[in-house]
Parts: sequence; structure tokens; C-alpha cells
Amino acid sequence: MKTKDNTVLITGGATGIGFALAEMFVKSGNKVIICGRREKKLEEASTKLPRLVTRVCDVTSQQGRESLYQWIEEHYPELNILINNAGVQRSINLKAGTQAFITGDSEIDTNLIAPIYLTMQFIPLLLNKDEAAIINVSSGLRSRPSARMPVYCATKAGLHSFTESLRNQLSDTNIKVFELVPPRVATSLGREDDAVSGGIPPSAVAEAALKALKEDEYEIIVE
Repeated sequence: MKTKDNTVLITGGATGIGFALAEMFVKSGNKVIICGRREKKLEEASTKLPRLVTRVCDVTSQQGRESLYQWIEEHYPELNILINNAGVQRSINLKAGTQAFITGDSEIDTNLIAPIYLTMQFIPLLLNKDEAAIINVSSGLRSRPSARMPVYCATKAGLHSFTESLRNQLSDTNIKVFELVPPRVATSLGREDDAVSGGIPPSAVAEAALKALKEDEYEIIVE
């Protein structure tokens, strides 16, 4: 897969892994569009990296996803790479009933439903390109679930399964399907308080992703 002269859309691209990917793609000679819920964070990202194109969008909303697609189709029809990166990670005590689950950001809507819908929305556009790619960002927790984050782990396992099915379905097309599997990374994972967890720097994940993209390594397991 070529790593320059692409037009790339990254969901959740204002912070963490998303911003690191955006920075890496821009520096490699690509046009990069990032979207996210928080306008302030998008403005901060644009200040750091002025060549970015930004768009406020809540990918958990069907209306938001449709609006994003229509905007891309109108203004950036040359788009050929979709990166489903937006993610939320929460600690949920299953012994406490449903209250903790139903309050706060939905991991299921953000981590699983949104990438499935966005993928299906963008496939017809990507099929018209000479070379295209879909990159789904999952997690090492897809196969090593943590008791503390049961829903997050389940969504990443689901995304992994969807990505494998997607790759098989699109194997006879121009669209290449990659799965980026980071370990623990120093990001806030979209939490409003911006608390950053420990782990490897997001830039290390972005570097591994770009290298694997160039070499057509479809499952990108970052150590």
C-alpha cells in the first residue's frame, strides 16, 4: 500500500493514537482529515499541525455519521483511506447492576457500532479508487480481556472479528483491510478529564502502522 499521496480520514484524530497517526501521515505527504466530538481539541490539533483538515462529528450518532460521509463525498471525494480509531475505555463493575453501564460514554456505540457503520458507508466510495484501505484500531485486550474493563474488551474482540470478516469479503477488491493492535498506550482514550494512562507513546504505534501499511502487513500487532 502506498504511504504518500493519499487522502486519509481518521476518527478520534485530535488526540492520542489518532493524532499521532495524523501527524505521521501528514509528514509522509498525505492529506489528512480528522474528526472528533470536541471542537476545542480539534482546534488544538490544528494549531499543532496546521495542514490538518478538521470536522466536528459524533460518530456514535447515525445522523453524525451520515453528515460526515456526505461532507467527505462533496469536498474530498478522492478519499482512499478510512481509519476507525475513535475509542472509549471505561472501568465497569458488573456487580453493581446496569447504572454504571448506562451512564457515561457508550463503549459499544463508539468502539464497535460506529466503525461497522462507517465502514459500510465508505466502502462504495473506496471501491472507486485504484488503491484504498480501511484500518480498524483494536487492542491487545481483544484476546486478553481485563476483568476491570469488560465491555471495552468485548467491543475490541468484536471489532477484531468484524475486521477479519471484512478482509475476507473485500479480498477480491482494491480495498486492503488492516487491523492495528496496540498494547497499553499513553492516551486518555477520549475521557473528558483527559487523564492519561501509562504505556508506550502514541508515536510508536503510528510508526508501526505506517511501516506495516507500506509492507501490506494486515494484522499490525504493536509490541
